[in-house]
This record gives sequence, C-alpha cells and structure tokens, in this order.
Amino acid sequence: MAAASPFAITNIRLFIAFRVFFNARFYYPVFTILFLDFGLTIEQFALLNSVWAVTIFSAEVPSGALADLIGRKRLIVATSFCMIAEMSLLAFVPLGSSSLVFSVFLVNRILSGLAEAMASGADEAIAYDSLAAEGNSGDWPKVLSLQMRLHSVASIITLTLGALVYDPSAMNRMLAWLGSSHILTQQTTMRFPIYLTLGMAVLATVIALRMEEQTSSQGTPDGITPLAALRKVWQAGRWIIRTPFALAVILFGMGYDHVLRMVVTMTSQYFREIELPEASFGLIGSAMALLGLVTPKIAERMAVSNSPPANLAWVSAVSLAGLFGLCGFYPYWGLLPMALIFVAMMFVAMFTSHYLNLIAESHQRATVLSFKGMAFNLAYGLIGVFFALLTTHLRGNGSLLHPEWSATVLTSYAFREALTWFPWYTVAGLGLAAVACSWYLRKTRTPGHPTSPKEGENP
Repeated sequence: MAAASPFAITNIRLFIAFRVFFNARFYYPVFTILFLDFGLTIEQFALLNSVWAVTIFSAEVPSGALADLIGRKRLIVATSFCMIAEMSLLAFVPLGSSSLVFSVFLVNRILSGLAEAMASGADEAIAYDSLAAEGNSGDWPKVLSLQMRLHSVASIITLTLGALVYDPSAMNRMLAWLGSSHILTQQTTMRFPIYLTLGMAVLATVIALRMEEQTSSQGTPDGITPLAALRKVWQAGRWIIRTPFALAVILFGMGYDHVLRMVVTMTSQYFREIELPEASFGLIGSAMALLGLVTPKIAERMAVSNSPPANLAWVSAVSLAGLFGLCGFYPYWGLLPMALIFVAMMFVAMFTSHYLNLIAESHQRATVLSFKGMAFNLAYGLIGVFFALLTTHLRGNGSLLHPEWSATVLTSYAFREALTWFPWYTVAGLGLAAVACSWYLRKTRTPGHPTSPKEGENP
C-alpha cells in the first residue's frame, strides 16, 4: 500500500536528514582564512582545492557504479566515515610543522573529495527507489523542495555560528558574560567550527546506518569486480547517449551550473566591487540563504506543472538576467542580480534531479546521477582555468595600458572585465547545446520522456 505522504517513508526522512547533516559545514564562512591560520600559504590553499576537485572528478562515476553494484547504503555509510576521518584530521593535527600540516590537509582534501563523490547519486538513488516502491515517485519534487528548504535553514545557522565561534574576541566576550576569566586564542577557536562539523559527521553516520535499501537495487549477478564496475559505467553511459532527453538534461544543466557556481564562489570579491563593507558579508550570506526557504517550493510547483521546455525558458531568463545584471556592478543594488544567481542555482538543482530520476532505471540510477555530477564538476573545473587565464591576460593588458595603476586597482579591473564575459559565454554555450539537442531529439523519442505519450494514449 502506497504511503499517503512521501515523508511517512523512513528512507525519505533519513535522506533529508543525511543531506542536512552532511552539508552542515560550520567552517564554510571562514574557509580560506582557516587554511591560512593553520600556517598554509595561499598557493598551497589553491593547490589543495585543485586536488579536491580532481578527486571528485576521478571518483564520481566509479563510485556511482560501485553504488549500483554493492548497494547504495554501503556507499553512504562509507561517505559518512570519510567525513569523520577528514574532520578528525583537522581537529587533532598538531601545529608547528608546516610540512605535517600540509600533508594532513592534503589527505583531508582527498577524503573530502571521495566523500562528495560517493554521496553524489547514491543518497538520491536510495531515496527515490524507496519513494517509487512505497509511495508515488511523482512526489520527488516535493521531497527535494523540503530538503532544499531545510538545507537553507541549516546554512543560515552554520554561516552565523561558524563565523561566531571562530572569532576569539566574540568567544572571550561570551566567556566574560558567563563569568569566566579564561582567555581563548585564535589557535584554539579556529578549531571550533571543525569540532562542530565533526559532530555533524557523527550524526550523518548514525543516519546512514539506519537507512534500508530496497532489494531490487542490491548489486548485480556480475559480482563486485573491476570488470563489473566498468560494464556498469559503460551501460549507463550508453543509456545516456541513447536517451536524448537525459543527454539534454545533463548538457543544459551543466551549461548553467558551472557558470552559476563560479559566480557564487567569487561573491566576496563582487561584494567589494559594489562597495559593500566586509563586515556585512556574513549577514548577506545568511540573507541569500533565506531565498532557499521560498525558491524550492516555487521550483517544486514548476517541476510538476510546467513542461521541460517551459522550465528551461525560466532558468534561462533568471540566469541571464542575473549574469547581465552583475556586469553593471551597481553599488548596493548589485545584490539583486546576485540573488537571481542563487535562485537559478536552486532551479537547476531541482529540475535536473527531477527529470533524471524520473527517466533513469533503478538498477543504474546512481551511475546516471554520477555522470551528471562528473559533467558538472568537469565544466566547473574548466571554467575555473578559463577564468584564471582570462584575468591574468586582462591584468597584463591593464598594466601595459595603465602602468600607474596599483596591484589592487589592476585586480579590480581584471575581475570586472572578466565577469562581463560570463553572460556571452553562457549564451554561446547554451546555443551550441540547443542546436545539438534539437537535432538529436528529432531523431528519436525517448521512452519514459515526461512529455511523451504514455502507453495506451494517443500521440
């Protein structure tokens, strides 16, 4: 008997809780300075994050195939243990030796990348299979909507609390208010966000261990061998190529996601350019997170009510309005186009998950979702290289044209000029995707396509 509500299904509740705890990273608001306060250089910080991105890209699809072979729950549990390990390394690494600290952070980045890759697809797959077996798979947008809204609430808490406990002056004022004369230093308080995140890792592990996997998604007769994993990857890749709608979802989703994510990673520099005080960045971040309380519900209704082309048009309109709006660098008012960027990111996350889960078969769902994750992360890595090369070129040109400019002014000039490329880059990329997909979609109609006629209906 189908459950009356998707939230009556145990795995759905556990999936939402796992996503919230796994993504509750209290160190995010102080991410860059955390590395520096541990004694690392900015070059080492950049290198470590490159290692993180490469790890995710390399492990994304193999981990998805492994999830389909040995079971999604095992991958999710392994993900949780990786999170415990990565946070424990930072929580207890001794200071003083720069080589030791760098080595520990290197292992941390690898474990973090593995955790991200293993969680990608496996948690969605186990939840969606449970929904299909015990309820109505059409309720998936409703599940994603609640998960995204709760994630936004958690983000507000982690952004605020993480920055607060990191600040020794704030913590010392709190201790004084409590009547304690103990004085905390930066070397002590910089680990507090890490301790809080480690607690979230333990909770995520408890949630993962409580999940139950549907019998139908337990492995394959091939056994757990490298050949079986490669076969699983090959089969899922062929299915995507032979399913034009799935390919279109991944291509268009990738086209938006990597640009929007790149913009979001540069919000602090953008806020400086629109003359916002640095003390306001944390408050603004929390305000942006408030959008996550409303936007997912709108996206849920759009996913259920609108056709895929209509939703694509909405994503295009919101994304391009935000990207072109950013290019004006309007003081204070420039927050509005940045808000559109955050809204567009949530739309993309909702629609790509909804459509891919709708048409993917259970036995390869995690692998298909991992292909999506791999494509998104590959594009994100490439645009990062493109942006770095572009800003270097523009800084060099600016230096030749205006040798009197300071390094700060040159950096500002290169950033502003580079950002104006983003909307046109997006238009060109999406135009190419549209031409390719329109030709491909005309070649065949996709079984399971949301707009295709169901069996027994007239075309």
